[in-house]
Amino acid sequence: MTRTTAHPTYADPVMPRTPAPHHPLATAAKRGARLIADELRTPSRSTAPLLGRAGKRWLRMLPYTIVFGFVATLLPVTATVLIQDYRLGGALAGALATAQTAPLLLAVTRPLQAWWIVFTADFAGALALMGAAGTAGRSWPWTPMVVVGYLLLMACLGLREPRRKLVAVWLTTGAAGLLFELVPRDRGDGVHLLLFVLSGVVLVVTGALRERGDAQRRLVVQETISEAERAQRTLLEERARIARELHDVVAHHMSVITVQADSAPYRIEGLPDAARDEFGSIAASARESLTEMRRLLSVLRSDGTEGERAPQPGLDRVQQLVEATVRAGVPAEVSLAADLGEVPQTVDLSAYRIVQEALANVVRHAPGAATRVSVTSDDGHLTVLVVNGPAGERTSPLETTGTGHGLVGMRERVRLTGGTLDTGPLPDGGFRVAARLPLTTQPTESAEDPS
Repeated sequence: MTRTTAHPTYADPVMPRTPAPHHPLATAAKRGARLIADELRTPSRSTAPLLGRAGKRWLRMLPYTIVFGFVATLLPVTATVLIQDYRLGGALAGALATAQTAPLLLAVTRPLQAWWIVFTADFAGALALMGAAGTAGRSWPWTPMVVVGYLLLMACLGLREPRRKLVAVWLTTGAAGLLFELVPRDRGDGVHLLLFVLSGVVLVVTGALRERGDAQRRLVVQETISEAERAQRTLLEERARIARELHDVVAHHMSVITVQADSAPYRIEGLPDAARDEFGSIAASARESLTEMRRLLSVLRSDGTEGERAPQPGLDRVQQLVEATVRAGVPAEVSLAADLGEVPQTVDLSAYRIVQEALANVVRHAPGAATRVSVTSDDGHLTVLVVNGPAGERTSPLETTGTGHGLVGMRERVRLTGGTLDTGPLPDGGFRVAARLPLTTQPTESAEDPS
């Protein structure tokens, strides 16, 4: 028996193909062409007409008027020149003239779409003029009318599209001119280079104007937001200040409740055990409320500030306030009713602060102005009136711009008590502050300001 031994066969090894090396310039050129194509495919989202945000109507209509004037002029001139000078067929000349000029009307709202149409028509016109009998010795590949219309289109593009898109349009314009320059026929006269330079200048100027306008609009928006935030911050600061001042008033009432509840079993004889337990519960709740109020006050107090230890002022100190204003150089007088009746502590404090803020505004903004302060009571309401005349002739305001805390604080205090506030200038140049505060407890309402 013969044993056969099979020998393995080995195939020739297949060497993997190595990709051809890419030249760096070719790779960069492809990447650049791809970026340019992407930019030219994505027009601006905004379709608002140029100068559409202008305040005056004639400014909003100005772009339409200019573009219509250019189209009405260039369309017949282009057709005539193509027929008579370049000796192009009438039908072809009319079609090219329409395609090169009429789309300019679209440039007011959609300049990039208009550029695609006009650029394609200009390119087709250059190809058509290569075989025309009258092209020799004349501008080619771009006619003078093409240059004028194209520069107008560049201006519309610069006022609408972003910088990268403008660069893409400019490079495409230069590439088209260079392509025709490579044609092996002696027809070009350098007009492609002229259009390339002029279009770049127009794009730079109009693009700079657009970016400047965008920056100004962003600045206005930011200033508006900052002003709103400043007003909100002022309002919150005034509310926190009022809350800190009212803490003493509320704490006093809560302390009285605690003392009365604790002492009731000793002052009233024969109380049942259930009543004693109820008074004890009331006292415990009052103490807990006082503790929570102190915690709330620590939250409202700014960092690094100490609590005020002086008692809260009231209408009994209005006379001293007016005297201090007189010493500051303001001729002020006060009229305080002899019998105001029982004034709640909240209304008492609010009335004093309103007079204080009004007099402070007179000292800041109308130094030397004659001022009259009046506090009266009628029909269950306390009326506070502060009226000042125009500032002295030889004096100037101590402050030309204020923080805005004065009127905001007045409105918040009036809203707290459920009253009304009326502030505004007077015909003689003075100013009037009138607050009407209820002397009876009622729900807090928004202060009315008719002015």
